[in-house]
Amino acid sequence: MRVAPSILSADYARLAEEVESTRAEADALHVDVMDAHFVPNLTIGPPVVRWIRKHTDLYLDCHLMMDDPGRYLRAFREAGADGCSVHVEVGKTGELIAQMRELGLGTGLAVNPETPLDDVLPWLADIDLLLVMTVHPGFGGQSFMEEVVGKIARARQAIDERGLAVEIEVDGGIDPVTAPVVARAGARLLVAGSAIFGAPDRVEAARRIREAAASVIRLESARVGKEPGTGGDR
Repeated sequence: MRVAPSILSADYARLAEEVESTRAEADALHVDVMDAHFVPNLTIGPPVVRWIRKHTDLYLDCHLMMDDPGRYLRAFREAGADGCSVHVEVGKTGELIAQMRELGLGTGLAVNPETPLDDVLPWLADIDLLLVMTVHPGFGGQSFMEEVVGKIARARQAIDERGLAVEIEVDGGIDPVTAPVVARAGARLLVAGSAIFGAPDRVEAARRIREAAASVIRLESARVGKEPGTGGDR
C-alpha cells in the first residue's frame, strides 16, 4: 500500500513545511491542478510545481483537471513533475498518452465517478496508472462515494486478467475508514488530503491510512493462502 498526501488541503503560505511534515510516511505527493474550466475551481500550475521540486525528492504525481492538458504537459515535466494523469473525459486520449510517453512522464489516466469504466478499458495497456475518482473533482473535503467501489474492483479484474502492471490510484474522501474499502477492491495508491493535512500529526495520520488498508490486504492474503481446515499453506 502506498500513500500520496494531496497538497490541495495544505497551507499554501507554508507549502515547503507542509510537504516536509508528511515526508516520513509519504510515497508520493499528489498535486491537484485545476483550470476553472474542466472543473469549477482554480489552483496551481507549473511554477508552483517547480518550487515544490526544489524542496522535496518525493515523486510528484500531478493530476491535471484541465480542458487542454496537452498544452501544458511539457511545462509540467520541465518544472519537475514525475508523472501526470489526464482525464479520459477531455478526449484525445491516445494523443495525450503518446505525448506523456515522449516526455518521459509517468502516464496516468483519470476517470470521474459517473464515467463508465468502458471508456478507459481500451487504454489500460498504454498507461502506468489508473486514477479512479471517488468524489467529483474540483474541491477537497468531499464525502467518499461508495458507489464507485465496484468500478475499482472491475478495473482491478481487467488489469489482472490482462497481466498488466497498472497501478490503481484512488482519490476522494480517503481516510482510515474508507482506505480498507478501496484496498479490498484493488487500489494500491491512496490519495488523502484533508485526512492528512487536517490532522495535528500528519505522519501519524498517513500511517493510520496505510495500516488500515494494509491490514485488509494481509487478511485477504492469509485467507487465500490457507486451505480450509488444514492451517497450512497451499
